[in-house]
Amino acid sequence: MRNLLTFFLKHQFFSLFIVLEIISFVMLINSFSYQRMLSFNAASDISGDVFNTYHEIAEYFYLKEQNQQLLSENAHLHNLLFTNFFPPDTNYRGVKDSSYLYIPAVVIRNTVNHINNFIVLNKGKKQGVRKEMGVISDKGIAGIIIGVSQNYSVAMSLLNTHSHISARIKKDDQLVNVIWGKNQRQLGMVIDISAHIQLSAGDTIITSGNSFIFPAGLNIGTVRDFEKSKNHDLNKAKLQFCTDFNSLHYVYIIKSLEKKQKMKLLEGAENE
Repeated sequence: MRNLLTFFLKHQFFSLFIVLEIISFVMLINSFSYQRMLSFNAASDISGDVFNTYHEIAEYFYLKEQNQQLLSENAHLHNLLFTNFFPPDTNYRGVKDSSYLYIPAVVIRNTVNHINNFIVLNKGKKQGVRKEMGVISDKGIAGIIIGVSQNYSVAMSLLNTHSHISARIKKDDQLVNVIWGKNQRQLGMVIDISAHIQLSAGDTIITSGNSFIFPAGLNIGTVRDFEKSKNHDLNKAKLQFCTDFNSLHYVYIIKSLEKKQKMKLLEGAENE
C-alpha cells in the first residue's frame, strides 16, 4: 500500500491524467442512449487502456476474491459436456460449438448505480467482438455489446432502461419479456405474462432463443414476487437476476456463427 501511494505521489501528473480520463469517459457513457451508442464506436483504446491500468492496480487488492471466482468458473467449465464442442479457434481464443463462439473477457469497468449502466471489457474488434453480441457471466446473462474499438468493447448491462430480453418461463416454456426494474437496483421485471399463467417464487426465467444474440436456455433470473393484474390484463413479476453485477469480473462474449444465415432466411420470408 505504501509503495502504491509513493508511486502516485511520484507520478502525480500522470495520476491526475488517469483520474480525469476516467471521469470524462464515465460522463460520456452516462450521456449516451442505446441508439446513439450503437452508432458510436465507444470505449476508445486510450480510455480502455486507462481503465485496464486502473483495473490491474485494483486487482491486487482482490486476489482472494478473484481466485474464488476462478475456481467457480473452472468448476463450471469442467461440468460442460466437452463432446459438444469443437477445438478452440486460435484467432479468437474462445470455445466454439456448432452455433456459437464464446470469447473470454475481463471486466475493467462496471457501473451499477446509474439509470443506464454499462460494462467495459478488454476485448474488441481484433478479438472478433462486434456490436449486438451477448455477454454472460458464469451464472447467467449480463448484457449486450453496443460499442467496439480495436481492443475494447462496451456492453449495455441488464441494469439499463433500454434493456429488453426475450425470455421463457422454464417450467412451462411460455414466452415472456424481461426488463430492468429501474429503481430496484439488481432486480428485473418479467412482463407480458399471459393472464392464465401463475408464477411462484423461485421459478426460473431463461432466454427464449428467439433473438440472434443469446442461445436458448441461458439463465436470466428467478421470480421473487408475482403480481396478478386486477383488470385481467397481462401479469408481471419481480425478478432476481442470476448475475451478481456488484462482483462481475470475468465474462464470456457470445458470437452467433449462424446469425447472418438466419437473418437472410428471415428477410427472405418477410419479403415473400
